Amino acid sequence: MKTIYFCCLLLIALLCHPSPSHATEVFAKQTGKSCATCHVDPGGGGELTGAGKEFAATLVTKPQVQQTSVVGKGMRFVAGYLHLLFAILWFGTILYVHLVLKPAYAAGGLPRGEVRVGVISMVVMGVTGAVLTHFRVTSLDMLLHTRFGVLLLLKVSLYLVMVLSAAYVVTVIGPKLRAKKRGAADTLTAGGDLTAEQLTSYDGKEGRPAYFGFEGRLYDATASRLWKQGVHMGRHNAGMDLTEALNLAPHGPEKVLAMPEMGMLLDEEGGRRAPLHERVFFFMAYMNLSVVFLIVLILALWRWW
Repeated sequence: MKTIYFCCLLLIALLCHPSPSHATEVFAKQTGKSCATCHVDPGGGGELTGAGKEFAATLVTKPQVQQTSVVGKGMRFVAGYLHLLFAILWFGTILYVHLVLKPAYAAGGLPRGEVRVGVISMVVMGVTGAVLTHFRVTSLDMLLHTRFGVLLLLKVSLYLVMVLSAAYVVTVIGPKLRAKKRGAADTLTAGGDLTAEQLTSYDGKEGRPAYFGFEGRLYDATASRLWKQGVHMGRHNAGMDLTEALNLAPHGPEKVLAMPEMGMLLDEEGGRRAPLHERVFFFMAYMNLSVVFLIVLILALWRWW
């Protein structure tokens, strides 16, 4: 987590000490014209129009304006490519886990793969975002008083919200979820009726049985070669009620019914509330999903509004 904090500090430092670049919204503010006047892309940046080339030629004669060097352009391109690539990786993972697998998939403990993807993505996006800001933002006034700067501040703020919530989940909530799962694993029995919460302990990992729910019944997939480590076809996980998911599967229910039936999937006992750390986990999970949609909205406003 020290790396994440370092990236945040680096981003703040670069915002406080920006370097000049050639094409910025400062020029749009000075001329009173939109970015589309000088750039083929109406959002600004990239290839220039004829009017943009003429205006750029007038800036070359001004010593206070510095052209971006070839090395600088290369750094900006690499940073932009990595920033976009890891944004797709990170946001895609969040959307897949939340919309396809559902947050209950991680309620028994955060999967190491998702944690690794999240941490690496946050670090890379923090560093590359700082580099891109260094090239694009020319002054504090631009950051605070231009449309580009305000949207950038909103985007960075939402990113920091996701980083801080992820740090809390990984360092505080994650260990509690794993401890609960280890405790439940000590009392596993072969068969019997289970609630959805109890079912999460039968996930097929680390030698535990692989059970899943289907239409109110429990089925044992432990011996199936198609459920290695409690995962079926890389997307369906044991320890969950898979009624909705398996109804959309390419095969019929006969594949499920052929497995050993172990008992009933019970409703939660007496409406008992989940522990506070589990409720916080689900709140942060859906909060981060909302933040992803907000960041995508900001990018749409940034480029096309």
